[in-house]
Amino acid sequence: MTEKLSITVEEGKVSALLDLPAKPRAAYVLAHGAGAGMTHPFLTAVANGLAMRGIATLRYQFPYMERKAGRPDNPRVAEATVRAAVEEAGRRLKKLPLIAGGKSFGGRMTSQAEAAAHLPGVVGLAFLGFPLHAPGKPSDARGEHLAIIKIPMLFLQGDRDDFADLKLLKPMVKDLGKRARLHLVDDGDHSFNVRKASGRDSKAVMEEILDALAAWIDGVALKSA
Repeated sequence: MTEKLSITVEEGKVSALLDLPAKPRAAYVLAHGAGAGMTHPFLTAVANGLAMRGIATLRYQFPYMERKAGRPDNPRVAEATVRAAVEEAGRRLKKLPLIAGGKSFGGRMTSQAEAAAHLPGVVGLAFLGFPLHAPGKPSDARGEHLAIIKIPMLFLQGDRDDFADLKLLKPMVKDLGKRARLHLVDDGDHSFNVRKASGRDSKAVMEEILDALAAWIDGVALKSA
């Protein structure tokens, strides 16, 4: 069942969708990427797949996407929106451990919000394609704030992702120690698309992503109980 919600933020209100299975074990507060909103097919598939695995999902819009503006919100606005979404999830799902994160831009804004001040009720962060740098401009500067974060982190990343050079991503995750885990999707790009030569299709890739994400969420939620 998907319920339409409205979340109050500094700029007014933003839309949200709550996917709530019958007996959820945890909830994922899921932010969208820079170029597409919460109803993008990829995020919808993640929400539906997690619901089938007993995990609730709260998807939400950033203010710029709500008003159909082309340019993403500045970090202050985006991080405040992340915090408002997490607080809404906490109010509605009081007994559930919360995981926060998202696709690309949404994941990075979530990690920056957590680094600035702990997100209430959040026991872990899960990134669906962390944007470590712009394509063709390798740098790990965007990941420096991750060292401040004390809760577990999962990086789900395509091994052909041009937003995250593996020569930079792998050592960064290693330096984060036991609280960080990297799951590489073979032949996946930033959107987790794979080439025909890989022998897999988008359904198989999505099943891999969902299984890895759900297993990690269960492990983190169990430790927090």
